Amino acid sequence: MTLTRPTPASPLKIGTRGSPLALAQAHETRARLMAAFDLPQDAFEIVVIKVTGDAIQDRPLKDIGGKGLFTREIEDALLDGSIDIAVHSMKDMPVLQPAGLLLDTYLPREDVRDAFVAQDAATLRDLPEGARVGSSSLRRRAQLLNAFPHLEVVEFRGNVQTRLRKLADGVAAATFLAQAGLNRLGMAHVARGAMSPDDMLPAVAQGAIGIERRADDMNIAAMLDAIHHTQTGQRLAAERAFLATLDGSCETPIAGLAEIDGTTLRLRGEVLRPDGSEKIADDRSSTIADAPDMARDMAQSLLKQAGPGFFDWR
Repeated sequence: MTLTRPTPASPLKIGTRGSPLALAQAHETRARLMAAFDLPQDAFEIVVIKVTGDAIQDRPLKDIGGKGLFTREIEDALLDGSIDIAVHSMKDMPVLQPAGLLLDTYLPREDVRDAFVAQDAATLRDLPEGARVGSSSLRRRAQLLNAFPHLEVVEFRGNVQTRLRKLADGVAAATFLAQAGLNRLGMAHVARGAMSPDDMLPAVAQGAIGIERRADDMNIAAMLDAIHHTQTGQRLAAERAFLATLDGSCETPIAGLAEIDGTTLRLRGEVLRPDGSEKIADDRSSTIADAPDMARDMAQSLLKQAGPGFFDWR
């Protein structure tokens, strides 16, 4: 097919949330497309879309609708043609997309780890008994309570800047942020350090940027193919298959990380009770081609280990 490239007169519209991190991700996407096709910046238009998840900051996601709160309005704009592509943080993405949309382009993955951020403590282990740690993530809260039951976890929503402000105001003694987000914002210095995945397994797809498009737009598909990072796609295929089989909602604390060495993919995964009282984990390896099937089998195994009473808190 003959590729129709965007121009300043007819720019490609990139839909995104309006937070500084979301805009940084949209700018990275634009820069990669500009470089791939030797296009000027004004051949692209970044369209900021207000989403429900950013408007509600005082309640946990699971209480107000889950991950879709960060994507619904953007996907509506994609479907009605107001934008041409949508840029997302992949850890915020539900495992299913609306009919007519495809999420099949990923940029090179950033640091997958969680960053420990604190006013005074150098490490998580330095926090005294009863210290408050702020987090809105079910996964981080459960992992923290599982490993450090002497700490108190308090609700802590908002973008990076909001959470840092809450920390400075004394709402909590420490919090966690995605190291990838800090790196993309040029703010890596605010972290005391990054948590090893051995100590805190990250969220599924953490550190990855995904680009969503209309399924029937082959011109956009061809453009996005030029910036797609294959290995990131292979890793996320395994992680998201694991997530989908366990529970694709925001109601279960789930962690998962796929890593590739040559032709082998290693997947580590875990599911926890929200209060941290129980954790079930597994660690498997397979060929890259077989990894999604392995991930689904691993998830089924964890569900069997958990038994019917494990999810009685829902």
